[in-house]
Amino acid sequence: MPKYNNPRRTWKYSNDFKVNAGQLSFVVGVTIKSVAEKLDIHPFMLSRWRKEYRVETFQY
Repeated sequence: MPKYNNPRRTWKYSNDFKVNAGQLSFVVGVTIKSVAEKLDIHPFMLSRWRKEYRVETFQY
């Protein structure tokens, strides 16, 4: 599990950031964990964004 810089701070991410993170995580051969570590977010958050990306429920 990566060490997060500010684990107790609440962050608001833009929809563009979420979409880009979701697209990166769907690349063949790339794991959710590695993408989450590079973006300094929790893997669970990325999994949630992936689900929203798949069903197109991002609110712009």
